[in-house]
Amino acid sequence: MAVILIRADASPTIGTGHVMRCLAVAEALRDQGHEALFACVESTSAIDRRLSAEGFRHVSVVGPVGEAADLAATRSLLRREHGTAVMLDGYRFGEAYRAGLQAAGARVLAWDDLGDGTPLHADLVVNAAPRAAALPYGEMAPGAVLLLGPAYAPLRREVRLAAQEPRRTIADRPVLLVTFGGSDPLALTGPVLEALALGGRAGVRPDGCRIVAVVGGSNPRAADVTELAARLGSDTVSVEIDCPRMGALMADCGLAVSAGGGTMGELAALAVPTLLAVTADNQAMASGDAAEFGWCAAVDARGGVPAEVAAIIAERALALWSDAGQRQRMQDAAAALPLDGDGAMRIASALTGPVPKPGNAARRRAALT
Repeated sequence: MAVILIRADASPTIGTGHVMRCLAVAEALRDQGHEALFACVESTSAIDRRLSAEGFRHVSVVGPVGEAADLAATRSLLRREHGTAVMLDGYRFGEAYRAGLQAAGARVLAWDDLGDGTPLHADLVVNAAPRAAALPYGEMAPGAVLLLGPAYAPLRREVRLAAQEPRRTIADRPVLLVTFGGSDPLALTGPVLEALALGGRAGVRPDGCRIVAVVGGSNPRAADVTELAARLGSDTVSVEIDCPRMGALMADCGLAVSAGGGTMGELAALAVPTLLAVTADNQAMASGDAAEFGWCAAVDARGGVPAEVAAIIAERALALWSDAGQRQRMQDAAAALPLDGDGAMRIASALTGPVPKPGNAARRRAALT
C-alpha cells in the first residue's frame, strides 16, 4: 500500500474545486488499495466534514500557503507518513515551492489548467481540457508523464455510477440546475436564481421545469440563498446544501448553469447541456474549448457587477431552455465526447504505477489527441 499526500486548499475565496477533484482521485486510490492523506493550510468546515464522512484523513499544515513554512511542513509530513507521492493542486505554489517539493524525493503530480509556461517541477501533469495536449508541457515539465485531455477528467464515484445508467432524452430531463461550486466567490447563485425564477427581463418563467440550486456548504451566503428560495416559492425553485446525490440530480437535468470549474467534467459525463459561467481565470481556456465541442455555451462572468452578470446569464439560460431541439443537440454532442468516466482511475494508476523509462515517448506522454 502506498501513501499519497494531497496538498490542496479550500476557502470561500478560492473555492473548493482543488480539493474536490483531488477527492475523486483519492477515491480511486483507495479502490486500488492505497491511502490518500489530505493536507491543507486553508480549509472550510464543510470540506472537513466531507473528507471525514468519506473516511479520509486530513491534517492542517502551517502557512502561509506556498511559503517556506508550508513547504517545510509538507516535506516533514511526507517523511513522517512515508509518502511515496504527492498531488499538488493550487495556484499559490511558486516555483521555489514546487522545486523544493520535488527535491524531497517523492513523485509529484501537478494539476494545471493554464499551460502558461510556468515551470511545474513535476513528474506527472494532469490537465483534462479538450486541447490540453497543444500546451507547452514539454517545456514546463520536461520528461513528465502527461495525462491530458478528457480521458483524465476526474469524476467522483457517484457521478461515474450515474453516468453508467441509460441516458434519457431532453424531454425526460425536467431540472434546470444552478450551481456555482462549493463557495461561489462571485456570489452569483442568488441573483441568477432570482432572475431565472422571475423569467428574466421578459418576465416569462421557464416552462416545464424545476429550478434547483445546489449550494456548497462552504458558501457563506448559503442561508441567504435558502431564504430567497423560500420567498420565490417552493413551487418555483428549491435549494440543496451540499447535495449528497449530485450524480442522480445531474442525470435529471435538461440544462445546467454552472461555473466553469471541475463540475464541467461531471456535467459532460452525464451529457447535460450546460451554460458555463467563467468565474476565474483558470476556467477560461477549458470553458472556451468545451464550448467549441458544442455540448455547452460559455459566458464570461469575471469583473462585472453580479446583478448585471446574473441577468445576462439568466437570459442565455432561458433562451436555451425554450429551445429543446438545441438542448438535445448539445446533449448528443456531450455523449460523443471521449469521456468514459475512468479518468480518476487512470490518474491513480499513473501516480502509483511503474516509472516510465526515460526517452520512451510512447510511455512518457499519455495525452489524448
